[in-house]
Amino acid sequence: MIEIDQLSVRYGPTPVLHQVSAHIPEGELCLVVGPTGSGKSTLLGAIAARVPHLSGGMVSGHVRTGGRDTRQARPRDLADLVGVVSQDPRSSFVTDTVEDELAFTMEQLGIPEPLMRRRVEDVLDLLDLAGLRRRRLATLSGGEAQRVAIGAVLTAQPRVLVLDEPTSALDPGAAEDVLATLARLTHDAALTVVLAEHRLERVAGFADRVLALEPGPDGATAVIGSPAEVLATSAIAPPVTELGRLAGWDPVPVTVRAARRHAGELRTRVSGAVVDHDSAPGEELLRAERLQVRYGAISALAGVDLTLHAGTITAVLGRNGAGKSTLLWALAGAQRPDAGTVQVPHRVALVPQSPEDLLYRLSVDAELAAADGAAGPGATRAVLDQISSGIPGQANPRDLSEGQRLALAVAIQLAAQPRVLLLDEPTRGLDYTAKEQLAAHLDRLRRSGHGVVVASHDVEFVALVADRVVQLADGEVVADGPARELLTDSLLTAPQVARVLAPVPLLTVAEVRTAVERAG
Repeated sequence: MIEIDQLSVRYGPTPVLHQVSAHIPEGELCLVVGPTGSGKSTLLGAIAARVPHLSGGMVSGHVRTGGRDTRQARPRDLADLVGVVSQDPRSSFVTDTVEDELAFTMEQLGIPEPLMRRRVEDVLDLLDLAGLRRRRLATLSGGEAQRVAIGAVLTAQPRVLVLDEPTSALDPGAAEDVLATLARLTHDAALTVVLAEHRLERVAGFADRVLALEPGPDGATAVIGSPAEVLATSAIAPPVTELGRLAGWDPVPVTVRAARRHAGELRTRVSGAVVDHDSAPGEELLRAERLQVRYGAISALAGVDLTLHAGTITAVLGRNGAGKSTLLWALAGAQRPDAGTVQVPHRVALVPQSPEDLLYRLSVDAELAAADGAAGPGATRAVLDQISSGIPGQANPRDLSEGQRLALAVAIQLAAQPRVLLLDEPTRGLDYTAKEQLAAHLDRLRRSGHGVVVASHDVEFVALVADRVVQLADGEVVADGPARELLTDSLLTAPQVARVLAPVPLLTVAEVRTAVERAG
């Protein structure tokens, strides 16, 4: 279905891909992995003919999708063959309501109205969107918008589906449903899916093959094979695979189910692990009481209480549309509550889900210089390099990957030296290394007396950073307590390590490594 032959891509003097070759058969799900900025989006763009026709750049080699050479065929020539879901789902919306968006592509392809209606109904049921049928797109949460974007592509019934981080804005349950649907379509309808994703713990078990991009001086090269073959040695691997490497399991697992078959001895070895407890929290930095926010007939927050102390990180979890983003906007003072109070006697900074909302200058250097302020020249760049190093100063922020834009936005907000930092889905687009760098920086903020609130679906990141978890459902707090207790007690949100080693209360590979060393 997809033939990639010696593909090389360069943007000006910057090489991105170097002699990438791969074969992706019909009816398979191929997972594309690699570090942030390694060229995953460029590879997906080449498959869909967006590279070079929309992106520019110099291209050599060939990509044939469904037998069509994407250097010759333009994206519109592949509209009947290839569907594309980008990192930012809202950027592709062209109508006002969910139902109209699902029908739009079919209208452009001239599909008869009775068939259009049937396909819309099928997709509404397939992606659990029936309750959102008449909702305005502007009112959707990030995760809801992601599902609509996927559905809008599926209604046209393409033979190839290209998705750039399709689960990044989805809660664990919704992500599992979407991936299971994609896997079912590959197996039952011979749909070929090419999917780039950083959260491999979600996707690896659904993939038929993995294409790993490995950065090099001439651009990224590629290795392709089965998930077990590629991830066993890849620098980018899910926590369960890292756990297998630490324990010396052979073969190295890529799913929790496979890991649990080997885990008995390791579980026994670390069963007496004692987890270090953090010091007592400091002064109160923020207090919200009985917060209520309504959007018309929709109750986004219904009596939410939350406190934040110095030296702590609180994670807010919940399904898409549970009210997490609304809570952060209310805490930041950007959303006036309909009832309740927010007391924040200190400076607060918010990084929203869409980091480009904070970026409006023409280069990274210009953004950094504007943010330096009283902190002095180079201060914001130093923070940025701690989070995600190697972002070129001359680059336009709009040309950065999603993860790089997010890292830049975080660095800019931190430059103002807020006492309270609010982060809405801060790991979208970040690979495991970048997430660890961000976690390390948040830990430095915690140790220096800051307070952080993180709204996230990324339970692996929450396991790395959070002291406390607040879980929302339909705008209400349904759980509030220590992160370790709440994460290990959940069937849905437990991180991979906790699920493999349960009932041992360890959350991360780093904690297991420490426990093994202490056990001798």
